[in-house]
Amino acid sequence: MRLDRFLSETSPLTRSLAKRALKNGEVTLNGEPVKQASTHIDTERDEVVLNGETLSLVGLRYLMMHKPAGVECTARRGLYPRVVDLIDLPKAERLQPVGRLDVDTTGLLLLTDDGQWSHRVTSPKHRCAKVYIAELAEPWEGSAAEHAIEQVAQGILLDDEDTPTKPATLRFITPQCAELTLTEGRYHQVKRMFAALGNHVNELHRQSIGDISLPDDLAPGEWRELSAEEIASF
Repeated sequence: MRLDRFLSETSPLTRSLAKRALKNGEVTLNGEPVKQASTHIDTERDEVVLNGETLSLVGLRYLMMHKPAGVECTARRGLYPRVVDLIDLPKAERLQPVGRLDVDTTGLLLLTDDGQWSHRVTSPKHRCAKVYIAELAEPWEGSAAEHAIEQVAQGILLDDEDTPTKPATLRFITPQCAELTLTEGRYHQVKRMFAALGNHVNELHRQSIGDISLPDDLAPGEWRELSAEEIASF
């Protein structure tokens, strides 16, 4: 691997800043100063030190977060803080959300820098079940609740869509709190489904993705690494 690329992948430096650090004599290779950005190194054997800190490549990472409201699943900096800003890890900005949540939606969020694993989780072919808890504006009981359950099970044609949603499962916890299980992830799907049925989602929370559920002891804004068993469940 080129030295400037290695520096950019193991430190906060961009490629251009890495080249500047090399020119300024801030980097040593196996104890000797090195200034050539094009120098090729053995990432497993060579020792690269930047300003006294030994650098090493970061492997693939798999995390879960209890996403709080008011945080965005985006790479760009905007009006709201980003989920990666809550993660104290090297190169946290490389972690990508596995299926995004709206800024006002809370709950389970998976993040990784393993693109193939992310694809397995999100691909429609794998029909990965996702469970959401929705607080509704209007209570539904009796025939109204039964009608909503039937419509969701059959599929709903959303505005500006050519095909109905895939069959899903709706269960009422209370007249104003519903659990919806989906196997697809269309744009704002949960909110649009309830809107098509004549209701409005006031609050939305994702409880699980596949076999991974949000732990009760993971507070909003907290995160942890996935276990090997959790990673292998997809």
